[in-house]
Amino acid sequence: MAREALCPRYHHAVELLGRRWTGAIISILLRGPARYNEIRTEIPDISDRMLAERLKELEAEGLLVRTVIPEPPVGVEYALTEKGRALESAVLAIAKWAERWIPPPGRASRAAGGHR
Repeated sequence: MAREALCPRYHHAVELLGRRWTGAIISILLRGPARYNEIRTEIPDISDRMLAERLKELEAEGLLVRTVIPEPPVGVEYALTEKGRALESAVLAIAKWAERWIPPPGRASRAAGGHR
């Protein structure tokens, strides 16, 4: 019996959200708008180049909006769009799954099939 082909929209979504740092950026912005440096501070291992690249990708996909704040100090603020905020239930589901199945850093992984 032949399997159905993978849905291209699903594949695009998984590839987009599965890129390194994208989930962390979305998770941060789900708490509310943030400036570039605030995001950078919350993800200490990300490079400036990578953060800028990911923010541009998410903006191009319509998941976030970039707003220039003209008053001193001039800055840029990022906020999720309605499309981006719609990811909240998916992000929370992944967080719940990770809490159950991913061991904390520094702890040995549990035996296959083990859980809380």
